[in-house]
Amino acid sequence: MQSEDLIPAGDFCTYHHVELSFVQHLHESGLIGMTFLEGSAYLSAGELPTLEKFARWFYDLDINPQGIEALNHVLDKMQQVLEENRLLRNRLQRYEDHSAAEPEDVF
Repeated sequence: MQSEDLIPAGDFCTYHHVELSFVQHLHESGLIGMTFLEGSAYLSAGELPTLEKFARWFYDLDINPQGIEALNHVLDKMQQVLEENRLLRNRLQRYEDHSAAEPEDVF
């Protein structure tokens, strides 16, 4: 990971008016990743959309950290189910297309 892709966690917290302890809790829960260099915490630029979403849930919707973990887990599972559903629909469509293309036997 390049150093240009790292944002100091303190800068994120200041800009978004978020407590550093909140970000650390999300990291300890495994919801976001943090990099520690020379005693300072940094966030990957790729983590920012997720972290901003969690901050909105916490500060705007008043969802506690445990609720964020649960909600994120449910949304991840729902996304997996939707993806599985899409794959199964595609497989079914190929089967239906293949069956329609075969000529029927006439007795």
